[in-house]
Amino acid sequence: MPKKKQNKTLEPQQARSRESLQKLLKAATEVLGQHGVEGATIPRIARHAGLTPGSVYRRFQNKEALLETAILGLLERQQERLKTMTPEIARQIPFPVLVEQIINGQVLGYRHMAPLLRAIRQFVRPRAHTPFGKKAARLELHTYKELMNLFLTHEDRINHPDPKTAVSMAMIMLISTVFELVVAHEDLTSWKGLIPKDDEALKKELLRAFLSYLGVKEPPGAAGKMEAETIAAVNRWRERTSS
Repeated sequence: MPKKKQNKTLEPQQARSRESLQKLLKAATEVLGQHGVEGATIPRIARHAGLTPGSVYRRFQNKEALLETAILGLLERQQERLKTMTPEIARQIPFPVLVEQIINGQVLGYRHMAPLLRAIRQFVRPRAHTPFGKKAARLELHTYKELMNLFLTHEDRINHPDPKTAVSMAMIMLISTVFELVVAHEDLTSWKGLIPKDDEALKKELLRAFLSYLGVKEPPGAAGKMEAETIAAVNRWRERTSS
């Protein structure tokens, strides 16, 4: 009996379909960040992706379904990126250096994505009790716990009767402050002199507050040592993640 011929075009077609979908989801998040929830229309997203509105509607019933998929994908990628920093690697990095690197990443990331984060919050809040909203909350909580576990690899450095609660509270204060000062308010001119003057000053104050709350103290003159350790630790991390 002759063997059935395989459809050689199936795999390339599937690859093109996946590529087209990723392009569409990327366009959806970019348009959402640029134009907000109301301005993220199907025609605008399609045009940004180089597609027709009809091709978008063939994949998604409406704009809401498209934005839900794009936002969940963004949260999943955020979770995957965090996995490159394993507890084993975190434990090898001096605790103040680890905190400094994570705070730097938070401030830079929130600053870069501020308009998108505002739009995502506006979109998610009214849908908090929907399947989409619950899944988004689960993803955010999972990422939060993974970050907590990285800090807790240095539990022996934390001078608090309940290190887990202490780390969680320190993280809440960190995330809330960064969101409030970097994302929520677009113009803080009236607060001049009452808050750090720029992002570099903000990062230093956040680092000081985080370590102080956890009772972690560095000996005098540790700043230069921390800088050298930061470079060495980051280089080790890069070597491991690139291999």
